[in-house]
Amino acid sequence: MKQTKGLQGDKKSIIKFEFNPKDGIDNPALSLTEDVGGEGVGQPRFCLLSKGSTETFGFCLHEELGCPGHIIRRVELGGLAQRRGMQDGDRLLQVNGHFVDHMDHQRVVQKIKSSGNQVLLAVLDGESYEAARALGRDLSQMLPSDIRPRLCHITRDKSGFGFSVSGPEGTKGTFQLSVRQDGPAERAGVPPGSWLLELNGTSVRSYSHTQLGRKLKQSGSKVTLLVASSAVEEFYRLRGLQVPAALADTSWLPFKVRKLHMVKGPAGYGFLLKEDDCRSGATGQFLWDVDAGMPAEQAGMKEGDRLLAVNGESIEGLDHHQTVLRIRARDDQVTLLVIDPAADEFYHSIGLSPPLSFEDGDAASGSCTPSLPSPSDSPGHCHVEVGPKGPGSWLVAVANTIEITKVTSLMPGPWQCFSQLGTALSPATLLPCLS
Repeated sequence: MKQTKGLQGDKKSIIKFEFNPKDGIDNPALSLTEDVGGEGVGQPRFCLLSKGSTETFGFCLHEELGCPGHIIRRVELGGLAQRRGMQDGDRLLQVNGHFVDHMDHQRVVQKIKSSGNQVLLAVLDGESYEAARALGRDLSQMLPSDIRPRLCHITRDKSGFGFSVSGPEGTKGTFQLSVRQDGPAERAGVPPGSWLLELNGTSVRSYSHTQLGRKLKQSGSKVTLLVASSAVEEFYRLRGLQVPAALADTSWLPFKVRKLHMVKGPAGYGFLLKEDDCRSGATGQFLWDVDAGMPAEQAGMKEGDRLLAVNGESIEGLDHHQTVLRIRARDDQVTLLVIDPAADEFYHSIGLSPPLSFEDGDAASGSCTPSLPSPSDSPGHCHVEVGPKGPGSWLVAVANTIEITKVTSLMPGPWQCFSQLGTALSPATLLPCLS
């Protein structure tokens, strides 16, 4: 077994680990793999972290000078990350099936933040990472190409939904799909031979074949399936993990999250931001009074769109003032991630948050705008970012692991100047920047 850093040599770190078959592998030793490279290079480990809304993932993500990769640091003793096998010095390779080693650090942090309370990470121990790089290996080739289940929304035609279901007689919850060529299911993205995991947002694990048939009839003309291809199902089964719906590939759905990039005109952007209740009961930020011919309308904004992210960062948990400040952070332009009411209703109906990991290759990369600290009490991903006055002008910490780290300005900059204002801004003083 490959020796790695972490519990080794620290008597105070010796704690009892147990295997919980319902929760997956809960022992770091069981999640490590043998050195199969023959050249000192181990294999990536997959860690599925699922936390409550008041819990943390239990680690920090660092970017360090002279040390390549996104580095796992400050793994909380007995915390979720350590219980899933993550150790100090590990390098993060993949977030929810997306290879991230080549990405800007802030973008990787945002990917983890936007995952909410569940994230699947692939990590490689530090020694193996450095050895693989020294050998010129393509790290992305060390990972499976597809580990995400798929959400598919099917509208039936005159012959039905275009799939049939089979499973072992007398066994509940095990259903494999046969897909008719050129039928509604195939057009909706259901892979042939895939396994059914959820029907309209509800797990089918306890369903009998008869119960499943009845639920399909009750769905009417449309049905939403969470499915896993045979390869994806095998990936999770061999690791003792449940297939997480929150990680699903939503690219086949007709309900899309939209990215709007706007450059401010002489009269502003041409919209108003209003706070209101979402269908989930939480408070959200909505876009209204979109002026004809203004940058907002030209970018594709629609009345009633709900705002999800600003400049690549989720606004979940932010209040109205904080959201407006995010929009104003860049003087002359802004990029918004929004969702229309119909799509928002769809995601609410199946119990999932709209996807925030918008994949188009340019999210927040290279930004030098200091971020507002996360409002939630969650762990801190830390990185040093080069500001306009050179390296070290901002030390930025953003959340989702152990704690919120204070923003420290080593030189005067926009964040420090803003903090010195010392006055609360009212909605009346903030909203004109959007109109």
